[in-house]
Parts: sequence; structure tokens; C-alpha cells
Amino acid sequence: MTGVSHLGHVHLKVRDTERAVEFYESVLGLEVTERVGRFAFLTLGEHHHDLALQGVGSDVTEVSGAATGPEPGLYHAAWELEDADALRRAYERLIERDVAVSPVDHGISKALYFDDPDGNGVELYLDTREELDIHDWDGRNERFDPSEL
Repeated sequence: MTGVSHLGHVHLKVRDTERAVEFYESVLGLEVTERVGRFAFLTLGEHHHDLALQGVGSDVTEVSGAATGPEPGLYHAAWELEDADALRRAYERLIERDVAVSPVDHGISKALYFDDPDGNGVELYLDTREELDIHDWDGRNERFDPSEL
């Protein structure tokens, strides 16, 4: 897909956020850059985060990679796009293919969330931190119209 610059991050749903943070810090040397509620964002040093962890609780018994539901596992793999035009074009291609897509403005990024044909979560996003001089996510999740980019 044109416009993709690199794999932005992997987002995992985990049973216990603290346990997962300790694991990724001690085993892989990742460092926490931000904590927001049940979310932890960890980095290898170059990006805000290379790994996002989302706590879903310990009472879940089923494991699934689907992007919906409270099960631990892959939530999505996120691909960063070069610019707003690339995000708009990606949105248009998804709509042309009849792919259900959710555009979300996080303040720090504008993202398209959808599932691949096997139900794996995918995020295509444009990082807007520098452009808007916003460095921390405040929990914002608002719809936006990618065709207006």
C-alpha cells in the first residue's frame, strides 16, 4: 500500500497490565513512556511507543485475536502513513472494497481501524503530535471524516 512508512506499533490486550509491563521491561528492555488508565505504552527508544498494552482483566477465559471483545491477544498492528493524503487515499480504497472502517481522531493521531479478511485488527494512522504540539494522549477518541483530509 503506498504511503505506509513503517510498522508503527503492535497493540496487545493482556490480562494483567502490570505483569505485562514488567515482562516487556525486564525481558526486552522496553521502557514505559505513558500510562493512561488500563493502557501502558512502551518504547525501544525511537518512537513514543512500539508496544501498546491494554488490560482486559483476569477473569477472561477465551483467547482470540479479534479486535472486538475483552479477550487477551492481538488488538491490532498499526502502520504509520506518510501524510494526510495517504490516509485519505487508504480510506477511499477501504470504502471501495466494502471494508468496514472506523476513523478515529485521538488528538495525537488520526487513525483508521478495520479488520483484515481473517479478523485481525489493523490500524493505519497519521501521527499528529508534532503538527499539533500534543505529546500525551488524553483518552480522546472522536470520529472524523477522512475524505476531508
